[in-house]
Amino acid sequence: MEVSLSHNGSQFKADLQSGIDLSIAVKTGETVNAYYAHPVTMEPYVEGDWIGSVAKGGPVNYRDIFFSPHGHGTHTECFGHIDETIQSVNKHFTAFHMVAQVITVQPVQLENGDLVIPQRLLGELDLQETEGLIIRTLPNDASKLTRKYSGQNPPYLQVDAIEFLVSKRCKHLVLDVPSIDRESDEGKLLGHRAFWRYPDEIRSDCTVTELAFIPNKAKDGLYLLNLQVAPFENDAAPSRPIIFPLTSV
Repeated sequence: MEVSLSHNGSQFKADLQSGIDLSIAVKTGETVNAYYAHPVTMEPYVEGDWIGSVAKGGPVNYRDIFFSPHGHGTHTECFGHIDETIQSVNKHFTAFHMVAQVITVQPVQLENGDLVIPQRLLGELDLQETEGLIIRTLPNDASKLTRKYSGQNPPYLQVDAIEFLVSKRCKHLVLDVPSIDRESDEGKLLGHRAFWRYPDEIRSDCTVTELAFIPNKAKDGLYLLNLQVAPFENDAAPSRPIIFPLTSV
């Protein structure tokens, strides 16, 4: 199945059978983990002598699941992540489909050892004005699917880079790192504040998707992004970004 769409005066088509999944699944065992999140647990529900496990004699599998959206797998968050009230990404995110650009960057190292994405690095790229931007960091390999990020100070975006993306009208940012901000920044969260223009001019319909994995087969360029966010009434929820290559018509 193919769809046709227009973007900034140009015509494109996308094959809906050629989607590339950018999500890391929430699962038990060897999986990605950030911000010291407790391990994911999925246990059969037990009530008296009834158990929600076919393998243990129950009629169906019925499990209780414990996980943290921010620490386990790909998730999408709204400005509620830094607001004093619980703002729901389920209510504020309503885009679902958008044109997005995939870019690849090599973070640069600061004198203090931090690996960062500065504005000058993004300024060297041919960034187009798209609602979505997907950033793949180098090196890029499958170890990102099970990496333990806690205490490792992973790469992040400098504030000037985020302000640059906002000026380019980016509304939905997808990254393969745990956060757009430094892992430990004394709670300032300057990058998040800059992206959402919080608290003075809040961009309430904008989202940040973190801990994605952009496989190397997804070449840099324009895509149709289908961002699927689980309907949790929470500031963040597990999500599945799927991209479809765009071909000029």
